[in-house]
Amino acid sequence: MKHQNFITLIAFALGITVAGAATAQTLTMGVRGGPESMDPHFSALGSHAEAAKHIFDTLVWSGTDLQIEPGLATSWAPVDEDTWEFKLREGVKFHDGSDFDAEDVKFSIERIPVVTGPTTTAIYVRRVASVDIIDPYTIHINTDGQAATLPNDFIRLFIVSSEAAADYSTPETAAGGFNSGAATIGTGPYKYVSWEPKGDLVLARNDDYWRGQGAWETVIRKEIPNDSSRLAALKAGQVDVINYVSSVDYLALQQDADIDAVIGDSVYIMNLQLDQREDTPLVRAIDGSDLPENPFRDLKVRQAIDYAIDRETMVEIVLEGLGKPANQMMPVDFFGSNADIPMPIYDPAKAKALLAEAGYADGFEVDLYCTADRLPGDGAICQGLGQMLTQVGIKTNVNAISRTVYFPAQARLEYSMFMNGWGTLTGEASYTLGALAHSNDPDAKLGAFNRIEYMNPEVDVLLQAAATEMDEDQRRATYEEAMAMIMADKAYISIVQLQTVWGTKAGTLTFEPRFDEDTLAFFIKPAS
Repeated sequence: MKHQNFITLIAFALGITVAGAATAQTLTMGVRGGPESMDPHFSALGSHAEAAKHIFDTLVWSGTDLQIEPGLATSWAPVDEDTWEFKLREGVKFHDGSDFDAEDVKFSIERIPVVTGPTTTAIYVRRVASVDIIDPYTIHINTDGQAATLPNDFIRLFIVSSEAAADYSTPETAAGGFNSGAATIGTGPYKYVSWEPKGDLVLARNDDYWRGQGAWETVIRKEIPNDSSRLAALKAGQVDVINYVSSVDYLALQQDADIDAVIGDSVYIMNLQLDQREDTPLVRAIDGSDLPENPFRDLKVRQAIDYAIDRETMVEIVLEGLGKPANQMMPVDFFGSNADIPMPIYDPAKAKALLAEAGYADGFEVDLYCTADRLPGDGAICQGLGQMLTQVGIKTNVNAISRTVYFPAQARLEYSMFMNGWGTLTGEASYTLGALAHSNDPDAKLGAFNRIEYMNPEVDVLLQAAATEMDEDQRRATYEEAMAMIMADKAYISIVQLQTVWGTKAGTLTFEPRFDEDTLAFFIKPAS
């Protein structure tokens, strides 16, 4: 996979004066979002996983460019059509001094479906049927049929201590055990010290980390959701580095010699999602009366919405150039993306004509929901969508709200039209299409994040076939075919691929932007 077109690998100076050994220093990071809890298995949101990576290791590691690498597993290979063998890293210690071994892996895999929250992490172990311990450092993962991409799924398989978490692995006990620190014992580069929800996560260096000792004796992750407040904290010296510099602030910082602003391409695509249920709650006629049917079930209406979106303006004006127009649910060149899908055309006249053909010449009214505090520009993109749709006759009431309210409500299927970012964190299509575009089928363990009840039987067949296809070329072709069908159906409408900006006072460290937008203290290094 070639990511050089999508990520700018830049070394830049961070604004902390390095005096003497780096081991005596504190790194304070201002981040837009923090963890939902300290249980790494609770939430699949990126901000939650980013915090967890400081304390817990994953079985398989995802590198800067999202290529998979050894983590707590040193190697893996299929041993038959429905069994993978993973060799585990020996000599690794948990923060309490206990040994990491196969029991911890088995325990963590089996724990995830029990304790996961509304934004489910069960997608990372959905193909696992059972786990056999062969010896303390060898496990066999038995899958529900061939599972070609199982190692990719395991980049979010955080390993907890089977001993420390033993009494904190039910929905009733998990949060208390991990939030108190009693169970928050990993093998990662930093140890848990304290956490205040929506506030500071304080970490101490793990001097025995298997990758080597980190540069920072203490790390403080300060959750500062407001973009202006986060930048103000950086300028005041209250934090050393911030993520998600807003597009407006990025332009200003280019003229500020005291601040370094660094841009990197993101894995996240903003998608508009249109509810396909017969009855949908938040759509009505312009006069407020009920409509006889859900207009989003009509392909012409969905096509009209697509024509109404000016992606170039969204990037250049709304995002101040920090993004790229998107025509599908993954970045170009990812495994399973389809190079033949054309970029959508902005044509408001065509949008109005299609609405009239569908019986909505007078338009209709809808409530649009999105997050305002999760990804760069999410609220601004949402506002832009509202204006564009209103211009073609779909009166759109924009509700840009906190992610802590948005995602549980989305999981309860409370929205008719909503937008949020999705990142293909495994670098391949099964992660995205299997979660979003397959019909929600618990038995098939697919469609867990399909919150619009989208269903195309042909797509389902393709996605099930691709999930068990071990031949790489055939699997790629099958996903490409499915992607073309999904994007033609227009229930998911991709808008932009984001770009991300970090800010720091001009100074003395190297930092390599990650494609998944993670800001990880272990990989922030002092300049020599």
